[in-house]
Amino acid sequence: MAQSVADVVMHPVRLRIIQQLGGRELTTAQLRDALPDIAQATLYRHVAALVDAQIVAVVGERKVRGTIERTLALGERVARADLAELRAMDDSQLRSSFLTFLGHVGGTFDRFLASGDRELRDYLGFGQTQLYVNAEDLPVIQAGLAEVLAPYLTDSGGGRRRVSLSSALIPDPADS
Repeated sequence: MAQSVADVVMHPVRLRIIQQLGGRELTTAQLRDALPDIAQATLYRHVAALVDAQIVAVVGERKVRGTIERTLALGERVARADLAELRAMDDSQLRSSFLTFLGHVGGTFDRFLASGDRELRDYLGFGQTQLYVNAEDLPVIQAGLAEVLAPYLTDSGGGRRRVSLSSALIPDPADS
């Protein structure tokens, strides 16, 4: 049986690889440069796991100094847990997956702060909005967001900067 997307993705190193590849293609060397704190062997092991799960795809290969350098991009499987996978998780797995997600968001924020570039604050924003929805509303909202975000998911040049948009839908049990 194939591993669930959540099992593959919910690892801090794998989340960082996916984040780097979002909307672009990178060679393995570029990926190493983007993630210098991850040992090369560790990085390659996690890339292999993502490729095996079809979350990352090899979109090109070229010979460089006697070795094959691969170019990677996000693959066919969506790099997030779907509703069936979320329902199948026990409380401990769900908590672990969510904390991994939060750790990834926190790590991204820490790297932003460590850059020391105060002009990057022009691109920063965070907040929380309460929505009133039923189960049928969620696919409509997701489709609308996908449509709104589509023009911004790939690098079209023009001096645009990569930003990370994170979202979490958490039901309020007090409002049941």
